[in-house]
Amino acid sequence: MAAVVRPVAQMRTMRIEDLAVVSAMETDSYEFPWSIGIFGDCLKTGHPCWVLCMGAAIAGYGILSIGAGEAHLLNICIGPAFRGQGLGRHLLGRLLDIARWHGAERLFLEVRPSNPLAKTLYESVGFNEIGRRPRYYPARNGREDAIVMALELLPA
Repeated sequence: MAAVVRPVAQMRTMRIEDLAVVSAMETDSYEFPWSIGIFGDCLKTGHPCWVLCMGAAIAGYGILSIGAGEAHLLNICIGPAFRGQGLGRHLLGRLLDIARWHGAERLFLEVRPSNPLAKTLYESVGFNEIGRRPRYYPARNGREDAIVMALELLPA
């Protein structure tokens, strides 16, 4: 019986040529996706933008904003074809490492109340709810609040 060899997840910086794949993954994943222009602007402004690859395929991506000892997780996504394999947890862990390497002492994020899987993942790695942003996200029937979460970044 031959063993099935699964590619190893690898991180690399996002490149301009990745934007079409990343934008398509975003559109397939969210009802109100970022535009390809927003991703391009994140690259142009120098935000840490990373992709998680399985072999030659981009399986997910994450974007941070870092400054003044703080980081903000702007966007994180695992593509539909790669979900359910623990890659979201892996990607989030690597993004936490990147934030630490850039000197961030805490990381903030917003998550929709209608995304309980993401909220559960964030809580499982130590994020805590610290507030709400009323009517922050567009929603099918108007606007949806954002749950604001924070994590103190202790040395790895």
